[in-house]
Amino acid sequence: MELTREQLIDAYRRMRLIRGFEDKLNELVMAGRLSGFLHLYAGEEAVAVGVAAHLTDRDYFSSTHRGHGHCIAKGVDINGMMAELFGRATGTCKGKGGSMHIADVDKGMLGANGIVGAGIPIAVGAALTAKTRGGDSVSVAFFGDGASNQGAFHEVANMAALWKLPVVFVCENNGYGEATPAEFAVSVPNVADRASAYGMPGLVANGMDFFEVYAEAGEAIERARRGEGPSLLEFKTYRYYGHFVGDNTAYRLKEEEEAMRRDHDPLTGFEEQTVSGGLLSADELREVDAAVADEIEQAVKFAEESPSPTPEDLLADVYVRY
Repeated sequence: MELTREQLIDAYRRMRLIRGFEDKLNELVMAGRLSGFLHLYAGEEAVAVGVAAHLTDRDYFSSTHRGHGHCIAKGVDINGMMAELFGRATGTCKGKGGSMHIADVDKGMLGANGIVGAGIPIAVGAALTAKTRGGDSVSVAFFGDGASNQGAFHEVANMAALWKLPVVFVCENNGYGEATPAEFAVSVPNVADRASAYGMPGLVANGMDFFEVYAEAGEAIERARRGEGPSLLEFKTYRYYGHFVGDNTAYRLKEEEEAMRRDHDPLTGFEEQTVSGGLLSADELREVDAAVADEIEQAVKFAEESPSPTPEDLLADVYVRY
């Protein structure tokens, strides 16, 4: 599955947009311009973008509490995202969802979720809907290493395998469930080892390498589209910030953090591979960097200038009439 130049530029743009968006959020919180509880996705960009590169708006994502990167990878508008984080009426959820409940159903983004593992059954429900309706839509469930211990994951993994649902389970193993190293909480060396219990393929790959993610995700997604059932993909990755904005990360060594940023950055690795291979030029990538930086500043301006919800909005979108 070779990527065209345009696809490569788009993949880099989305990864750079995720990184810039998250860095800007950290800056805004630290400056007192933005409040609320935020979990940043910086460092894990290759996973979301590598998977999303195979999907369209008719396919579905379910996300986690660390969902900004998934939204951007799926094509959700960053003006609406930024406004949502500022609690403004122009946000993707009209300012009512915030960071941990951000969603855009029109893009197939079924929402971030503050409950660990709660997005997994939602993705399986979407996969059941897709199979019932026919066609070749697929669903992707993103979750972390900690969520692999939730009963909901095991229940729906069994269901998806039994009914051969078109869903791909994507575990983003960033090494820590909040402050707990994965080896202290997961009973097997790899989360993907659990796939065999449900009769589905399971594999482990480097989540810091866009091209490895793209290749492995592509096979699993095509398998689902063919009606051959689910797969469990585990991408070993790393979050550059703490569990939440303001976390002092006392549970991991600074040397570890520095080494991961220096030696395993997914954006740097993407640039090295594409430029050395003659696929893209460094100048082209710098143009993307500049355009993305401007786009993010415009998103902040849009959010800060947007109106807040009114008191009358409190009861809107709460009840559904049949």
